[in-house]
Amino acid sequence: MSARPTDTIAAIATAPGRGGIGVVRVSGQGAAAVARGMLGRLPAARHATFAKFVAADGALIDHGIALWFEAPASYTGEHVLELHGHGGTAVLQAVLARCLELGARPARPGEFTERAFLNDRIDLAQAEAVADLIEATTTSAARSAMRSLDGEFSRHVHALEDALVNLRMFVEATLDFPEEDVEFLEQAGARNKLAEVMAALTALRERARCGAVLREGLTVVLAGAPNVGKSSLLNALAGEDRAIVTDIAGTTRDTLRELVAIDGVPVHVIDTAGLRETDDPVEQAGIARTRRELERAHAVVHLVDARSGFDAEAQAIDAALPAGLPRIRVFNKIDLSGEQARAEEHAGVLTVWLSVRVGEGLDLLRRALLDRVAWHGGAEDALAARTRHLHALDRAVEHLDMAARCIAGDVLQLDLFAEELRLAHRALGEITGEFTPDDLLGEIFSRFCIGK
Repeated sequence: MSARPTDTIAAIATAPGRGGIGVVRVSGQGAAAVARGMLGRLPAARHATFAKFVAADGALIDHGIALWFEAPASYTGEHVLELHGHGGTAVLQAVLARCLELGARPARPGEFTERAFLNDRIDLAQAEAVADLIEATTTSAARSAMRSLDGEFSRHVHALEDALVNLRMFVEATLDFPEEDVEFLEQAGARNKLAEVMAALTALRERARCGAVLREGLTVVLAGAPNVGKSSLLNALAGEDRAIVTDIAGTTRDTLRELVAIDGVPVHVIDTAGLRETDDPVEQAGIARTRRELERAHAVVHLVDARSGFDAEAQAIDAALPAGLPRIRVFNKIDLSGEQARAEEHAGVLTVWLSVRVGEGLDLLRRALLDRVAWHGGAEDALAARTRHLHALDRAVEHLDMAARCIAGDVLQLDLFAEELRLAHRALGEITGEFTPDDLLGEIFSRFCIGK
């Protein structure tokens, strides 16, 4: 674990650009000296104080509200000074420059939150939830991040760790008395306790998986032959004209991405060039990009003209889609073919009939998209999670599964059982930062914005 810092940092904490209010934040042992040099006094702790922000020669830089937080009762656990003034770029830079003159140094991205973690104000999962809350693109994602920031994710992890510690205590006490293996299992209820931990861990992993979906969103590629309505469908899902729509085949030459929310889930819908054989080098480049997007997608919507049906061209495109990629086959333009809007699944193929032009059947497609990627709700109790959290939970599940095998048969392997419990415990500890190496900490906090 990194050593706790002792120097003083400063940064503009509000977003770049002009605004009514801008905030400069200072944290560290020298924050009091910065306050006295900038304001002429140290404000009362935890009270909003109107003050003038002055330069070294006494010239007025700005005036606004100063907030002073004594360590450890602050966001970072250190002395913290916040200067709330006017939100112009020039004035904020002048206030920041004055803080640097008074002994602070520029903060790195995420360094304030990193210090909160190093000073035990929050754990690592909560620290990451800070960034997730800032970056949330839907209300459901923001609520998920807030639950994790409030410590709900961490509390569940700690409860699992406590259960594992309790179980490990019984195992370690029994290792010196191998002739009592069977009695240990019966008296301690080891199998039942392990099953309870596994059930709780599995439930937590599902909540974290839902949170990861809310955080990162789903990527859905619209694919199909030219002029089947891909761009029109993108516009319909987005609720505005984002893509150019014409009757000329091959209009879309490049990929166009739009973020839409479906039941609170962020969905990145990508309109792509129509898949066909062409001699046009520009269109060929667009088709190549289509194929690259397909390799990274969570699902693909294969559009087909309902009038021509699943003909040879549509079959060739379907065969060229990546194997194993969840797909939805959409027959568009049913207003011209005379069919009814509906959704059916046959032989593992989910098919939706709709009309983008008249808006019929679009809700069927929205529900089908979430079903195809195994989203069955859960936004109301999802916990903001990242890929590393899911990997840690997966490893913990694997180790507990191995632990169960060690005590499943007549021949008990308590030494291996104890080791698998230890490894599961360690995997869970990586989530909150108990066993997190310094290089991973640097990677995590470098992705934060400056000033947070």
